[in-house]
Amino acid sequence: MGNELQWDELDDRAVDTARVLAADAVEKVGNGHPGTAISLAPLAYLLHQRVMRHDPTDADWLGRDRFILSVGHSSLTQYVQLYLGGYGLELDDLKALRTWGSKTPGHPEYGHTAGVEITTGPLGQGLASAVGFAYAARYERGLFDPEAAPGTSPFDHFVYVVAGDGDLQEGVTAEASSLAGHQELGNLIAFYDSNQISIEDDTDISFSEDVAKRYEAYGWQVIEVDWKKTGEYVEDLVELNDAIEAAKAETGKPSLIILKTIIGWPSPGKQNTGGIHGSKLGAEELAGLKRALGFDPEQHFAVAPEVLAHARKAVDRGAEKRAEWQRSFDAWAAANPERKALLDRLEAGALPEGAAEALPVFEPGESIATRSASGKVLAALGPIMPELWGGSADLAGSNNTTIPGVPSFVPSRRSTSAWQGDPYGRVLHFGIREHAMAAILNGIQLHGKTRSYGGTFLQFADYMRPAVRLAALMNVPSIFVWTHDSIALGEDGPTHQPIEHLASLRAIPNLAMVRPADANETAFAWHEVLSRHAGPTGIALTRQNVPVLEGTSSEGVGRGAYVLADSPTGSVDVLLIATGSEVQLAVEARDRLAADGIGARVVSAPCLEWFAEQSDEYRESVLPASVLARVSVEAGLALGWERYVGDRGRSVSIEHFGASADYETLFREFGITADAVVDAARESLAAVEAAR
Repeated sequence: MGNELQWDELDDRAVDTARVLAADAVEKVGNGHPGTAISLAPLAYLLHQRVMRHDPTDADWLGRDRFILSVGHSSLTQYVQLYLGGYGLELDDLKALRTWGSKTPGHPEYGHTAGVEITTGPLGQGLASAVGFAYAARYERGLFDPEAAPGTSPFDHFVYVVAGDGDLQEGVTAEASSLAGHQELGNLIAFYDSNQISIEDDTDISFSEDVAKRYEAYGWQVIEVDWKKTGEYVEDLVELNDAIEAAKAETGKPSLIILKTIIGWPSPGKQNTGGIHGSKLGAEELAGLKRALGFDPEQHFAVAPEVLAHARKAVDRGAEKRAEWQRSFDAWAAANPERKALLDRLEAGALPEGAAEALPVFEPGESIATRSASGKVLAALGPIMPELWGGSADLAGSNNTTIPGVPSFVPSRRSTSAWQGDPYGRVLHFGIREHAMAAILNGIQLHGKTRSYGGTFLQFADYMRPAVRLAALMNVPSIFVWTHDSIALGEDGPTHQPIEHLASLRAIPNLAMVRPADANETAFAWHEVLSRHAGPTGIALTRQNVPVLEGTSSEGVGRGAYVLADSPTGSVDVLLIATGSEVQLAVEARDRLAADGIGARVVSAPCLEWFAEQSDEYRESVLPASVLARVSVEAGLALGWERYVGDRGRSVSIEHFGASADYETLFREFGITADAVVDAARESLAAVEAAR
């Protein structure tokens, strides 16, 4: 097939075997997406067998190229290559597609199947997060080997992503692709499978833009490979391989290779139709596909031993590439002992010595917004944590997400009067692209061991939710900084004031929502977040100043909830459970209740998810089951607090949208006050007494 691409008849047979296996797997389970897996088999095989640097015996090898299947519904495109290439999947795993307990779920899942770099399925997320992978690859290059010439470092590698028509229609890819072009990410190579078929059949009914011109406008190199251009369908692997080599050679731009295919080719009756996109072929059509490819229609999951042996040579090629890389890595390690020590620390997931001691300390009597305190924490940790980097969606001054004294992560020529750019900088500027920001943060975390964060207002977590949910599903430690956390942001009014957001975000399994009460809790929370390496965290911070409280506890914050101020009367009659800026109201109410002989314990609960992790004994020590009079205090929906206050408890909350006014007026008019806490405590005590 040409001098540069080594390809023979066994490779052709392996590609056709991949097509048939995909069709057989969907036919057996009775549902799935065979069409794209059939027509993308040549691309997937070429990448896994000839292009990518990877080691099938170690899917987590540091020096590997990354492969991201953004068309996650076509999971067989990847699963079959993992089987053929020796990643540990076997025929029985393909036969168990989409069934309980299998290694081959309906969409690829990170941490579930070796070789899967990211959970994909919601269209657009894979391509958007691939931009994050490319960000991380460049940033890590800057951390560990910035002086090496391009292409010579053990930290140089490519990010390959396969996307389809659906991915290109989702808005998140527009946001992320714009950033990729702006960042000049030459290490990112995307394939657009332009087959023009989706579930509703021909995409002309809803999608007619010129994708090539759009991506050129974003600043991408665009290469077209049209297998239909002659009027006959010819899968020209040499042309495709040449396109990949051209993409690899372009170091100043990301590349989009538009591959024009016929979905389901060469299925005789269903190719190029929506009927093969998301359903099994059916017995007759499956037999026709097999006959067209020279396979026995009566055999299922047939793999010739010589074909499998040929494909499994990927293991040997991987070992050779790894050995070559290892020599380069060892030379780097010997020449850079301090950087090697940093890499070892990050691989171990350890914080630097002195991280806790570096945290700023705030004295009671001060008054400071928790968003400002968060900024001071980042400023303190930045010098000792080079792995910490982040920014915001055009809200740096409001979110306080800028590490001072460091350049921005952007090519130097993108510098402005306000920001100095450096390709290895630490300040991230996402522009007004919240959805892409969250997806990019996920990609950064999936790629390596650095810790990144991104900020916006809590209200705009709505724009980020799909990627936040995926972070929780994948159990990756993305950090989302959400400021302006309640109606207390004030005059911007109800469009910017979160009401339901804390409750709705807490409803996402495996997402920890942290809402610190004051500046010291903010510092403790950051330390705890950075100490954790499983699951994402949202940090909700105030715009308004709040007092620095007596009695805050680093250990207590790490446990999610703790006794901030116990009853001063000798007995605990009522529990006041509060978060964030409303903890101060609970403290004031405690003192006023004590004047009437009512003993109130104030529990600060910065993170209910961390509290749920604690032992029964600890949770009982904080919230004794015998104390039935309880009040939750939070400037958001009461939804969810019934778990903690019970049917005789009360909630000081807000159950409607806000208004435009200063925050003192809003809290007074909407009943987020110490008076309201006192009244709620009395009501709860009365309800307990009435039930006796």
